Amino acid sequence: MQERVDVCQHLFAEALIEEQEKKPVLVQLNDAAEKAGIRKGMTPSQALARSLKVIIKARAHTQEKSIQQLLLHFAFILSPFVEATAPGVCTIQFTDNRDLTAKVSGLIERLAECEITAQAGIAPTPDASVLAAHLARPLLEIDNAKGFLAPLPIETLAMSV
Repeated sequence: MQERVDVCQHLFAEALIEEQEKKPVLVQLNDAAEKAGIRKGMTPSQALARSLKVIIKARAHTQEKSIQQLLLHFAFILSPFVEATAPGVCTIQFTDNRDLTAKVSGLIERLAECEITAQAGIAPTPDASVLAAHLARPLLEIDNAKGFLAPLPIETLAMSV
């Protein structure tokens, strides 16, 4: 299960910066920002040079912590086996694989009610599920990890946590 702090798929380019570094850099982008040629690691001025309409937001660590707690709360409703894999990412192990799509879709809907946009991947292995979550809109279920991973470009494989 992967949760993203940004509000996905806006018409406007949006970028999230990490202000606690010596030099603030972009750490997260939406699709519109990427299409405008903006990349992670750029400074805000570099992003503005590519698109004057980019909206640059600073991370809100307190809100991110609250969102992580909500994510874990809802994940534990589905299974007692939950791992806080990374900030905004958790891995859920299911012992009962019946109706997984419906269960996870329900979790995504509950998070949406809290104004949290979530993406989820269901796969036979934790690594494959993280990659599926990165590519999900909002849910992607894969049965054959090898068949799913084989055609992916190397850049996609670098997205795993």
